[in-house]
Amino acid sequence: MRAVFRRFLRFLYALSYHINLLRISDIAIEDYLARYLHGAARYKEPKRLPAHEFQLFSQSGADGIIAEIFRRIGVTNRTFVEFGVGNGLENNTTALLLHGWSGVWIEASRKNNKEIQRELNIFISERKLTVIPQFITKDNIVSLFEQAGVPRELDLVSIDIDGNDYWVWDALLSRYAPRVSVVEYNALLGPSLPWVMEYNPAHVRESVVVTSYYGASLKALEMLGTKQGYSLVSCDFLGMNAFFVRDDLLEDRFCAPYSAENHFEPNRLFLYRRNGQPRKLGKFVIPH
Repeated sequence: MRAVFRRFLRFLYALSYHINLLRISDIAIEDYLARYLHGAARYKEPKRLPAHEFQLFSQSGADGIIAEIFRRIGVTNRTFVEFGVGNGLENNTTALLLHGWSGVWIEASRKNNKEIQRELNIFISERKLTVIPQFITKDNIVSLFEQAGVPRELDLVSIDIDGNDYWVWDALLSRYAPRVSVVEYNALLGPSLPWVMEYNPAHVRESVVVTSYYGASLKALEMLGTKQGYSLVSCDFLGMNAFFVRDDLLEDRFCAPYSAENHFEPNRLFLYRRNGQPRKLGKFVIPH
């Protein structure tokens, strides 16, 4: 019995040690953000967006950047489409549901779809959220939008499918004109070379050992956006999401020039963390 108790005490000691390491890591990340990012002169330019980062359900600070973009350009139909949404508790549009938006998620994973049905049933039952369990290609994306009755000029599209993002964005822009697009980029490819992963309709990113062969460089996405009538207005600190606004909405609201060289953020995956308590969704009300 004493031996079992000693083993239990050692377990508690090890657990407390690792909890303290996590606390130290959080403090270090907060210090880095304050000193080198939020405190840097570059990000204090009023038209730049990264200083507005805020994480509610997004993987990094995209929730805050999206909110600031729409604060500047306004909203219309409050409609979104996102594909590559995971289990619904870590993506770029879950927070919008809490702000009265509605939209469509397209997710191929059977496991993720089961979790979405369980965790977000309140929005699905109220028809605020439609979930389409489909694998996305550049050849089916337009038909999936049509199937879901997506308006041509919806407010937001968010793309994170770890591979064919460039090709799918290009295909949907042939028929749809979202006011804002958020597209994952491969920061390891740098800011200046227009590289894109060769299109492969069956591509699925590695699940065991994730490599750097995926997606498109920021410059490639910038050039595609320019061709389709969109301007790159920001990237997030994590070096993961690129934010594009339709040219007719720019006016003088964002930081020019709208180039990859101006807005590029390097890969900072060491900043990735789920800040605060584990996420869960429920019905929030505004008391009168």
